[in-house]
Amino acid sequence: MTPLSAERIAAADILRGFALFGILLVNMRYFSSPALYVEDVGDGALNRAVAAAIDLLFEASTYPLFAFLFGFGTVVLYHRLRERGKRPLPILLRRFLLLLAFGAIHAFGLWFGDILLPYAFVGLILLLFMNVPSRWWRTTALVSFFLFHSFMTLLLAISMVAGWMGAANDREAEASVALHHYQSGTFRDVFWQRWHDWLYLNSDGGLLFTLLAVWPFCLLGAYAAKERWLEAGRYPAATLRRFMVVSLCLGLTLKTIPYWAGANALTMYIQDNVGGTVLAGFYAAAAVLVGGKANRRPAWRWLQDAGRMSLTHYLLQSLICTSLFYSYGLGWYGRVEEWQGALLAVGLYALQVWVSRPWFQSFYFGPAEWVWRWATYGKRPPFRRRPSQ
Repeated sequence: MTPLSAERIAAADILRGFALFGILLVNMRYFSSPALYVEDVGDGALNRAVAAAIDLLFEASTYPLFAFLFGFGTVVLYHRLRERGKRPLPILLRRFLLLLAFGAIHAFGLWFGDILLPYAFVGLILLLFMNVPSRWWRTTALVSFFLFHSFMTLLLAISMVAGWMGAANDREAEASVALHHYQSGTFRDVFWQRWHDWLYLNSDGGLLFTLLAVWPFCLLGAYAAKERWLEAGRYPAATLRRFMVVSLCLGLTLKTIPYWAGANALTMYIQDNVGGTVLAGFYAAAAVLVGGKANRRPAWRWLQDAGRMSLTHYLLQSLICTSLFYSYGLGWYGRVEEWQGALLAVGLYALQVWVSRPWFQSFYFGPAEWVWRWATYGKRPPFRRRPSQ
């Protein structure tokens, strides 16, 4: 592999900035209601239309982007450290252990739907593959993806034929308890409810499922870094446009399967894990296209700046939303309709984008990124820019 550019890759930051918006829209329902147990978008055509739009355009199409970029960033950092004559593995090991700490604080101190813990575990596994030929990354990513999801699809098909059904009444009881604790419980009630929700989501193979789902995208991102997929000029614009057309049409066709073939566990699994992946490919190609055109970069610079401090914004989204919805804040939990939650997400993200641009005029890093970098390297990096810079 030829040496990687020392500059930040515009397409990667644009993609991070976009994924931040999508993940907030998807997560808002879980911030504001017991949708983990009983998913109810509410009455009214507006609520259903907003829920369908989020489902088709963002559900299961943003976490693959974050996972892809996590693997991409890991390999870029690894090679840049080698070019500087440093030992990458000890530095990356500290980096992922620190991410593990960030994830634990986030999951148990703010919100149960944390994704940083799985990324930290996957990052530690990635360290074992850093020196393998790049074709191994690609092959392992594709084999892992198709074997895992083929196996899960087969299991779901067998379960449907056997007439298996979930215990809806038990989930309704869980939803009622969560509603009470988050809406009007004490700080202690909220903490233990958060702990219970995390266990519900991650026990009985839930965490393993997340790791296996994220793993192929991290590997593919690592391969993309080695092959310079996201760098400007890597592919002709016409090739990117053709890929975008195919992936958009195929992705939306797969994402709409539950709407025209009937909603059940099997069709929704295909919708999310196949359709969501294909649509994520469309978003990635679009970011490469706009990131590679110098005359278009100013229009996307706001999104790019938000992506540069994605860890800070991700944590802030949890802090702000839990403060709005939980009892120790405004107590809006269970009182916000689907369209209102989506509008709130749009407003919060617009605020984050608006803040990001002037932030980087005064500072080098986002606050969380600065702490992460300081602890990773064991050396305090510069934070505030001088006026002349």
